[in-house]
Amino acid sequence: MNIIDGKKIAKQIREDIANEVKTFERPPGLAVLLVGEDPASAVYVRNKELACIEAGFFSDKIMKSENTAQEELLDEIERLNNNPRIDGILVQLPLPSHIDANKVIEHISPDKDIDGFHSENIGKLAQNKSNLRPCTPKGIMTMLASIGCEVRGKDCVVVGASNIVGRPMALELLNAGGTVTICNSKTKDPAEKTRNADIVVVGVGIPKLVKGDWIKDGAIVIDVGINRLDDGSLVGDVDFDAIKQKAAGITPVPGGVGPMTIATLLENTVIAYKESL
Repeated sequence: MNIIDGKKIAKQIREDIANEVKTFERPPGLAVLLVGEDPASAVYVRNKELACIEAGFFSDKIMKSENTAQEELLDEIERLNNNPRIDGILVQLPLPSHIDANKVIEHISPDKDIDGFHSENIGKLAQNKSNLRPCTPKGIMTMLASIGCEVRGKDCVVVGASNIVGRPMALELLNAGGTVTICNSKTKDPAEKTRNADIVVVGVGIPKLVKGDWIKDGAIVIDVGINRLDDGSLVGDVDFDAIKQKAAGITPVPGGVGPMTIATLLENTVIAYKESL
Protein backbone atom coordinates (compact mmCIF):
# COMPACT_ATOMS: atom_id res chain seq x y z
CA MET A 1 0.00 0.00 0.00
CA ASN A 2 1.21 3.48 -0.88
CA ILE A 3 -0.72 6.44 0.56
CA ILE A 4 -0.40 9.35 -1.88
CA ASP A 5 0.09 12.31 0.46
CA GLY A 6 -1.48 15.29 -1.28
CA LYS A 7 -0.67 17.63 1.61
CA LYS A 8 3.04 16.88 1.34
CA ILE A 9 3.17 17.26 -2.46
CA ALA A 10 1.09 20.47 -2.32
CA LYS A 11 3.30 21.94 0.41
CA GLN A 12 6.38 21.54 -1.79
CA ILE A 13 4.62 23.12 -4.78
CA ARG A 14 3.50 26.08 -2.65
CA GLU A 15 7.02 26.57 -1.26
CA ASP A 16 8.51 26.48 -4.76
CA ILE A 17 5.95 29.04 -5.98
CA ALA A 18 6.60 31.36 -3.00
CA ASN A 19 10.33 31.29 -3.78
CA GLU A 20 9.72 31.96 -7.46
CA VAL A 21 7.32 34.86 -6.75
CA LYS A 22 10.09 36.65 -4.82
CA THR A 23 11.91 37.09 -8.14
CA PHE A 24 8.92 38.71 -9.91
CA GLU A 25 8.67 42.45 -10.58
CA ARG A 26 5.21 42.49 -9.02
CA PRO A 27 3.13 39.95 -7.12
CA PRO A 28 0.69 37.85 -9.19
CA GLY A 29 -2.89 38.97 -8.52
CA LEU A 30 -5.81 36.64 -7.87
CA ALA A 31 -9.41 37.80 -7.48
CA VAL A 32 -11.93 35.46 -5.86
CA LEU A 33 -15.64 36.21 -6.13
CA LEU A 34 -18.00 34.69 -3.56
CA VAL A 35 -21.75 35.15 -4.07
CA GLY A 36 -23.99 34.31 -1.12
CA GLU A 37 -23.21 32.71 2.21
CA ASP A 38 -22.74 29.00 1.52
CA PRO A 39 -20.64 27.82 4.52
CA ALA A 40 -18.57 25.30 2.53
CA SER A 41 -17.83 27.87 -0.17
CA ALA A 42 -16.74 30.39 2.47
CA VAL A 43 -14.25 27.85 3.87
CA TYR A 44 -12.87 27.09 0.40
CA VAL A 45 -12.47 30.81 -0.36
CA ARG A 46 -10.72 31.40 2.96
CA ASN A 47 -8.28 28.54 2.28
CA LYS A 48 -7.53 29.91 -1.19
CA GLU A 49 -7.02 33.40 0.21
CA LEU A 50 -4.57 32.14 2.85
CA ALA A 51 -2.65 30.12 0.24
CA CYS A 52 -2.35 33.25 -1.94
CA ILE A 53 -1.04 35.41 0.87
CA GLU A 54 1.43 32.70 1.92
CA ALA A 55 2.75 32.50 -1.66
CA GLY A 56 3.25 36.27 -1.84
CA PHE A 57 0.33 36.94 -4.20
CA PHE A 58 -1.94 39.96 -4.24
CA SER A 59 -5.33 38.61 -3.19
CA ASP A 60 -8.62 40.41 -3.84
CA LYS A 61 -11.63 38.77 -2.20
CA ILE A 62 -14.94 40.16 -3.45
CA MET A 63 -18.08 39.27 -1.50
CA LYS A 64 -21.52 39.63 -3.08
CA SER A 65 -24.90 39.08 -1.46
CA GLU A 66 -27.13 36.11 -2.29
CA ASN A 67 -29.53 38.31 -4.29
CA THR A 68 -26.87 39.94 -6.47
CA ALA A 69 -28.16 40.33 -10.02
CA GLN A 70 -26.40 38.39 -12.77
CA GLU A 71 -25.62 41.61 -14.69
CA GLU A 72 -23.93 43.09 -11.64
CA LEU A 73 -21.72 40.00 -11.34
CA LEU A 74 -20.85 40.15 -15.04
CA ASP A 75 -19.95 43.84 -14.67
CA GLU A 76 -17.65 42.94 -11.75
CA ILE A 77 -15.93 40.29 -13.87
CA GLU A 78 -15.53 42.77 -16.72
CA ARG A 79 -13.83 45.20 -14.33
CA LEU A 80 -11.43 42.43 -13.25
CA ASN A 81 -10.80 41.40 -16.87
CA ASN A 82 -9.53 44.94 -17.47
CA ASN A 83 -7.51 45.27 -14.26
CA PRO A 84 -3.78 44.77 -15.02
CA ARG A 85 -3.05 43.90 -11.38
CA ILE A 86 -5.32 40.85 -11.61
CA ASP A 87 -3.88 37.81 -13.40
CA GLY A 88 -6.45 35.24 -12.31
CA ILE A 89 -10.20 35.36 -11.69
CA LEU A 90 -12.00 32.66 -9.78
CA VAL A 91 -15.77 32.56 -9.22
CA GLN A 92 -16.57 30.20 -6.36
CA LEU A 93 -19.19 27.63 -7.33
CA PRO A 94 -22.03 26.86 -6.78
CA LEU A 95 -23.73 30.16 -7.58
CA PRO A 96 -27.28 31.08 -6.48
CA SER A 97 -29.95 29.49 -8.70
CA HIS A 98 -30.93 32.76 -10.44
CA ILE A 99 -27.41 33.14 -11.89
CA ASP A 100 -26.34 31.19 -14.98
CA ALA A 101 -22.96 29.75 -14.00
CA ASN A 102 -22.03 28.96 -17.60
CA LYS A 103 -22.62 32.56 -18.67
CA VAL A 104 -20.49 33.78 -15.77
CA ILE A 105 -17.61 31.42 -16.57
CA GLU A 106 -17.70 32.35 -20.25
CA HIS A 107 -17.48 36.05 -19.32
CA ILE A 108 -14.09 35.56 -17.65
CA SER A 109 -11.21 36.31 -19.98
CA PRO A 110 -9.73 32.91 -21.03
CA ASP A 111 -6.27 34.32 -20.14
CA LYS A 112 -7.42 34.93 -16.55
CA ASP A 113 -9.53 31.76 -16.19
CA ILE A 114 -7.34 30.04 -13.64
CA ASP A 115 -10.02 27.45 -12.90
CA GLY A 116 -9.62 26.32 -16.52
CA PHE A 117 -13.40 26.08 -17.03
CA HIS A 118 -13.83 28.51 -19.95
CA SER A 119 -14.83 26.68 -23.13
CA GLU A 120 -11.70 28.02 -24.88
CA ASN A 121 -9.44 26.43 -22.27
CA ILE A 122 -11.41 23.17 -22.24
CA GLY A 123 -11.18 23.15 -26.05
CA LYS A 124 -7.41 23.54 -25.86
CA LEU A 125 -7.26 20.68 -23.34
CA ALA A 126 -9.25 18.50 -25.76
CA GLN A 127 -6.65 19.29 -28.43
CA ASN A 128 -3.76 18.61 -26.01
CA LYS A 129 -2.39 22.14 -26.29
CA SER A 130 -3.84 23.73 -23.18
CA ASN A 131 -2.25 26.35 -21.00
CA LEU A 132 -4.70 26.89 -18.13
CA ARG A 133 -6.02 23.44 -17.21
CA PRO A 134 -8.77 22.63 -14.67
CA CYS A 135 -7.11 22.51 -11.26
CA THR A 136 -8.32 19.23 -9.77
CA PRO A 137 -7.51 17.01 -12.79
CA LYS A 138 -4.19 18.79 -13.35
CA GLY A 139 -3.34 18.32 -9.66
CA ILE A 140 -4.15 14.62 -9.96
CA MET A 141 -1.73 14.29 -12.89
CA THR A 142 0.93 15.91 -10.69
CA MET A 143 0.18 13.33 -7.97
CA LEU A 144 0.47 10.44 -10.43
CA ALA A 145 3.82 11.78 -11.65
CA SER A 146 5.03 12.15 -8.05
CA ILE A 147 4.71 8.40 -7.46
CA GLY A 148 6.24 7.52 -10.82
CA CYS A 149 2.95 6.32 -12.31
CA GLU A 150 3.35 6.11 -16.10
CA VAL A 151 -0.12 6.67 -17.60
CA ARG A 152 0.84 5.74 -21.16
CA GLY A 153 -0.65 2.38 -22.10
CA LYS A 154 -2.63 2.05 -18.86
CA ASP A 155 -6.36 1.25 -18.67
CA CYS A 156 -7.96 4.23 -16.89
CA VAL A 157 -11.50 4.56 -15.57
CA VAL A 158 -13.03 7.85 -14.48
CA VAL A 159 -16.17 7.45 -12.36
CA GLY A 160 -18.20 10.65 -12.70
CA ALA A 161 -18.66 12.89 -15.75
CA SER A 162 -18.86 16.41 -14.31
CA ASN A 163 -17.46 19.41 -16.19
CA ILE A 164 -15.28 20.25 -13.18
CA VAL A 165 -13.63 16.85 -12.66
CA GLY A 166 -14.78 13.88 -14.74
CA ARG A 167 -14.64 15.21 -18.29
CA PRO A 168 -11.36 17.16 -18.01
CA MET A 169 -9.85 14.27 -16.02
CA ALA A 170 -10.61 11.90 -18.89
CA LEU A 171 -8.93 14.34 -21.30
CA GLU A 172 -5.84 14.61 -19.07
CA LEU A 173 -5.46 10.82 -18.97
CA LEU A 174 -6.09 10.58 -22.72
CA ASN A 175 -3.46 13.25 -23.40
CA ALA A 176 -0.99 11.28 -21.27
CA GLY A 177 -1.50 8.18 -23.42
CA GLY A 178 -4.01 6.30 -21.29
CA THR A 179 -6.94 4.24 -22.60
CA VAL A 180 -9.90 5.93 -20.94
CA THR A 181 -13.42 4.84 -19.95
CA ILE A 182 -15.87 7.25 -18.31
CA CYS A 183 -18.66 5.95 -16.08
CA ASN A 184 -21.76 8.07 -15.49
CA SER A 185 -25.02 7.54 -13.59
CA LYS A 186 -26.42 5.47 -16.49
CA THR A 187 -23.40 3.17 -16.85
CA LYS A 188 -24.30 -0.52 -16.65
CA ASP A 189 -22.23 -2.30 -13.99
CA PRO A 190 -19.51 0.31 -13.31
CA ALA A 191 -17.81 -2.20 -11.00
CA GLU A 192 -17.01 -4.37 -14.03
CA LYS A 193 -15.29 -1.37 -15.66
CA THR A 194 -13.22 -0.40 -12.61
CA ARG A 195 -12.24 -4.00 -11.86
CA ASN A 196 -10.03 -4.13 -14.95
CA ALA A 197 -8.52 -0.65 -14.53
CA ASP A 198 -4.92 0.21 -13.72
CA ILE A 199 -5.90 3.76 -12.67
CA VAL A 200 -9.29 4.67 -11.17
CA VAL A 201 -10.36 8.28 -10.50
CA VAL A 202 -13.65 8.74 -8.64
CA GLY A 203 -15.57 12.01 -8.25
CA VAL A 204 -19.32 11.59 -7.78
CA GLY A 205 -20.16 12.78 -4.26
CA ILE A 206 -21.51 9.43 -3.04
CA PRO A 207 -19.87 8.21 0.20
CA LYS A 208 -17.92 4.96 -0.23
CA LEU A 209 -19.55 4.17 -3.58
CA VAL A 210 -16.52 2.22 -4.82
CA LYS A 211 -16.18 -1.00 -2.81
CA GLY A 212 -13.16 -3.19 -2.24
CA ASP A 213 -14.20 -5.74 -4.86
CA TRP A 214 -14.40 -2.99 -7.51
CA ILE A 215 -10.61 -2.61 -7.55
CA LYS A 216 -7.96 -5.04 -8.72
CA ASP A 217 -4.72 -5.66 -6.85
CA GLY A 218 -2.04 -3.12 -7.72
CA ALA A 219 -4.35 -0.43 -9.10
CA ILE A 220 -3.89 3.30 -8.41
CA VAL A 221 -7.03 4.83 -6.86
CA ILE A 222 -7.63 8.60 -6.76
CA ASP A 223 -10.57 9.70 -4.61
CA VAL A 224 -11.86 13.18 -5.44
CA GLY A 225 -14.97 12.95 -3.24
CA ILE A 226 -15.36 14.55 0.15
CA ASN A 227 -18.54 13.74 2.04
CA ARG A 228 -19.55 14.57 5.61
CA LEU A 229 -21.41 11.74 7.37
CA ASP A 230 -24.06 12.15 10.08
CA ASP A 231 -21.42 11.55 12.78
CA GLY A 232 -19.42 14.51 11.43
CA SER A 233 -16.62 12.42 9.91
CA LEU A 234 -15.31 13.02 6.39
CA VAL A 235 -15.11 10.18 3.88
CA GLY A 236 -14.43 9.94 0.18
CA ASP A 237 -16.24 8.26 -2.68
CA VAL A 238 -14.23 5.05 -2.26
CA ASP A 239 -14.17 2.63 0.67
CA PHE A 240 -10.64 3.51 1.77
CA ASP A 241 -10.28 0.79 4.42
CA ALA A 242 -11.44 -1.95 2.06
CA ILE A 243 -9.16 -0.84 -0.78
CA LYS A 244 -5.97 0.41 0.88
CA GLN A 245 -4.38 -3.03 1.27
CA LYS A 246 -4.81 -4.01 -2.38
CA ALA A 247 -4.11 -0.69 -4.12
CA ALA A 248 -0.56 0.19 -5.19
CA GLY A 249 -1.44 3.81 -4.48
CA ILE A 250 -4.47 5.52 -2.95
CA THR A 251 -5.33 9.08 -1.89
CA PRO A 252 -6.76 9.69 1.59
CA VAL A 253 -9.77 11.91 2.39
CA PRO A 254 -9.06 14.48 3.65
CA GLY A 255 -5.43 15.23 2.76
CA GLY A 256 -5.34 13.84 -0.75
CA VAL A 257 -6.74 15.65 -3.77
CA GLY A 258 -8.04 18.75 -1.92
CA PRO A 259 -4.66 20.37 -1.10
CA MET A 260 -3.48 19.67 -4.66
CA THR A 261 -6.40 21.62 -6.13
CA ILE A 262 -5.38 24.78 -4.24
CA ALA A 263 -1.67 24.31 -5.07
CA THR A 264 -2.57 23.93 -8.75
CA LEU A 265 -4.68 27.08 -8.57
CA LEU A 266 -1.52 28.93 -7.52
CA GLU A 267 0.40 27.28 -10.36
CA ASN A 268 -2.20 28.45 -12.86
CA THR A 269 -2.08 32.00 -11.49
CA VAL A 270 1.70 32.07 -12.01
CA ILE A 271 1.20 30.79 -15.58
CA ALA A 272 -1.37 33.54 -16.24
CA TYR A 273 0.97 36.14 -14.71
CA LYS A 274 3.86 35.09 -16.97
CA GLU A 275 1.62 35.07 -20.05
CA SER A 276 0.53 38.65 -19.28
CA LEU A 277 4.07 40.04 -19.38
